[in-house]
Amino acid sequence: MKPIPHQSLAVRDLDEARAFYVEVLGCPEGRRVPAALDVWLFGTQVTLHDAPDDIAPASDRLARHFGVTLGRDDFDAVMARLDHHSTRWLRPLRTEHDGTGRQQTKAMVADPSGNAIEFKTYPDPAHALKIPRDLRA
Repeated sequence: MKPIPHQSLAVRDLDEARAFYVEVLGCPEGRRVPAALDVWLFGTQVTLHDAPDDIAPASDRLARHFGVTLGRDDFDAVMARLDHHSTRWLRPLRTEHDGTGRQQTKAMVADPSGNAIEFKTYPDPAHALKIPRDLRA
């Protein structure tokens, strides 16, 4: 079996979270049980738990976040989807290290419960991230 990355998040309202992840980000919906919902964020199983008392909102430092690195076309499509909705941008779209092997374009948003999600793209992710050869696609 190919490994399936998994992320588990507390949310204040499952229907509100579902609307963001499925309708705004375009994540396919997975299993649903009374207190949780799975969505598939670019191959990662994200389990949204109805647990409003466990929410740790994004801070100014934003060290506590999760995200995904995408190819440029997928990245641009996600940014366009976010631009068409009422999105809470924690870090606006920007490019860093332009013209170097570490060049990256990224943005960070908050879901309706304040969970921080970062989206990135690199012209050469293998070089920028020093991905071991056996993990390269």
